[in-house]
Amino acid sequence: MSQESLPSDGGPEHPDALPEYAERVLEVTELIPPGRVMTYGDVAEWLGEGGPRQVGRVMALYGGAVPWWRVVRADGVLLPGHELRALGHYRAEGTPLREASRAAEGHVPRLDMRRARWDGGGYTEGHT
Repeated sequence: MSQESLPSDGGPEHPDALPEYAERVLEVTELIPPGRVMTYGDVAEWLGEGGPRQVGRVMALYGGAVPWWRVVRADGVLLPGHELRALGHYRAEGTPLREASRAAEGHVPRLDMRRARWDGGGYTEGHT
């Protein structure tokens, strides 16, 4: 997937500037309180633009400087390759987790999406 697959914003003024859509995704990520999460689809819905794949692409390319572990898969499975780092953040923040089943590879817990999911309550300014 290329950067062109991100929703169009007319192009950046500066070649090194973040695409406008990426900036918006990262801003939403920073609003998510510690101990809570939003899915990729939740972020896209909040913005009223793009979809889960576009949000995932933004997070993969630009998400390192924001609390990336708070934007997750809808099934609560931790980000492959980053499970232990994310798990450390979740435990430090008190994010609700579900114990891993014996069949789960590495016995890594999942997020308890019913309890951890954040709907954006309290942050409606600028929300479309």
